[in-house]
Amino acid sequence: METLDIVIEDDRWTALDLEDHAAQAVRATLVHLNIDPEISEVTLLACDDTRIAVLNGDFRAKPTPTNVLSWPAEERAAAQSGGIPQAPEAGLDGLLELGDIALSFETCQAEAEAAARPFADHVTHLIIHGTLHLLGYDHVDDADATLMERLEVEILGNLGLDDPYM
Repeated sequence: METLDIVIEDDRWTALDLEDHAAQAVRATLVHLNIDPEISEVTLLACDDTRIAVLNGDFRAKPTPTNVLSWPAEERAAAQSGGIPQAPEAGLDGLLELGDIALSFETCQAEAEAAARPFADHVTHLIIHGTLHLLGYDHVDDADATLMERLEVEILGNLGLDDPYM
């Protein structure tokens, strides 16, 4: 991957080897969608519930913790429900600036425990989920959700990880 910047605000993330999991998840997502990971840029913020609640309030008017947030560099949503979003195009510098993702430690950990899934697997899933959002995928309606979940399951399967929706 060209650039994966990781900002760790909560030291609990260091026990996970987040850099390896994030690089693997982002790369697998991009490769699956035929996007060159070698020219792609993504920033990941590894924070806690307090920080993500502020971000969620500021950007979505929902001042509560959530597992993952994403901010695409460009709007790429599909023209119609269930459609494929526009592929990113490289800028003048030849790079694909995809955007930013934030993850909250406490929420991710609680969800993994509630689902009886390994924490690392859940985090990998959420990074794939966030990367898909950066690429214009969403789950606003049933058709979009079906497409996005199918892609998540395929990408996780390529990594040898179980379907989180089963």
